[in-house]
Amino acid sequence: MKKTLYPFLLMLLVACSNRGSKETAVPEQPSTTMDYRIGTFGYDLNFLRQHHEDAILLHDETNTAQIIVLPAYQARVMTSTARGNGGDSFGWLNYDLIASQKPSEHMHAFGGEERFWLGPEGGQFSIYFKKGVAFTFDNWLVPKEIDTEPFTLVGSSQEEAKFEKEMHFENYSGTQFDLLVNRNIRLLGRSKIESLLNITVPADVETVAFESENILTNKGKQAWNKETGMLSIWILSMMNASDQTTVAIPFKQGDQSVLGKVVTDDYFGKVPSDRLAVRNGVILFKADGKHRSKIGISPLRALRLVTSYDAVNTVLTIAEFTLPEGETDYVNSLWELQQDPFNGDAINAYNDGPVNGIQMGDLYEIESSSPAAALSSEESLTHYHRTIHLKGSKEGLDKIALKLLGIHLDEISL
Repeated sequence: MKKTLYPFLLMLLVACSNRGSKETAVPEQPSTTMDYRIGTFGYDLNFLRQHHEDAILLHDETNTAQIIVLPAYQARVMTSTARGNGGDSFGWLNYDLIASQKPSEHMHAFGGEERFWLGPEGGQFSIYFKKGVAFTFDNWLVPKEIDTEPFTLVGSSQEEAKFEKEMHFENYSGTQFDLLVNRNIRLLGRSKIESLLNITVPADVETVAFESENILTNKGKQAWNKETGMLSIWILSMMNASDQTTVAIPFKQGDQSVLGKVVTDDYFGKVPSDRLAVRNGVILFKADGKHRSKIGISPLRALRLVTSYDAVNTVLTIAEFTLPEGETDYVNSLWELQQDPFNGDAINAYNDGPVNGIQMGDLYEIESSSPAAALSSEESLTHYHRTIHLKGSKEGLDKIALKLLGIHLDEISL
């Protein structure tokens, strides 16, 4: 099912500028003992520390693999690097908005490589629309708990930071939700990457990886169910696009009459054929930041893996996440009163692009969702989302792509 509007279209309307894109003037770099060019992790670290003194830096023993987490932005992972301060910064940042801290009525599109949200966005069980209002942009509000309010840091070490946040919502149907969110961010080493993916990372390939452990606990007295509505964990990753970035998503092959369509491709009008293809059991989706489009994969077709390949910078990115076997109830975020509120996507990918000459920036996004949380009082649901960047020789990355996707890097292109 498609959404009539989607958060990124709304961000465009809220942002009203092409923040963070190549055409946008970047903020003046803070004075430091060492200068870093725009696009490097060191630049972003200096910039974020200038505006957020509590920015948390997680790093390995050599300071090569590093990530930045902001408590003020709901324990959001802002960006990462596999090459230390001078290496590429993988997360897309909205520099103008972060610097200005300008308040917005609907949402704050700060960017960031991995953020925590909750579903559903639309429908009779939405937490983004008040009871009885029309499903229009004027009435769409991202709850402050996942937009502007900070998460509380409860503990940290060199490679891990733990957060929590109490939240209270009333959905469109009038159901009250009282919940506790625990969000734990961990840096993952090379051996953990190899174990998770059952691969060997060549010596000439550099790595940075992290996981978010997201725990949703029903703190209310009433159970969440299909009659009153359920929430879901929604993880969204905004990353820098290049002219030759392609998202590659393996999927369960089989009869369409049993598993349904392979991919939903008409969220903003049908994706052009030169931007979307299905080959050898892999969905290929162009992610160059030049054409606004989105795709979705149902839980019947989804696997635990989404990848992207940036051929300009020779970076293979892998998202690996929780996908419980046999679970098919995922919240539907369509902006209307829905016939089937639990027929939603498990995986989405988004590519930004201009709308009426305006866009957020050169970015694309990979998203994963948990099943709808049918939780009794004090019961919890946990959703893991892991982000892995591999940068190095094309030959080394090709071996990994072949192992994970069954295709070569040269086949990950449109």
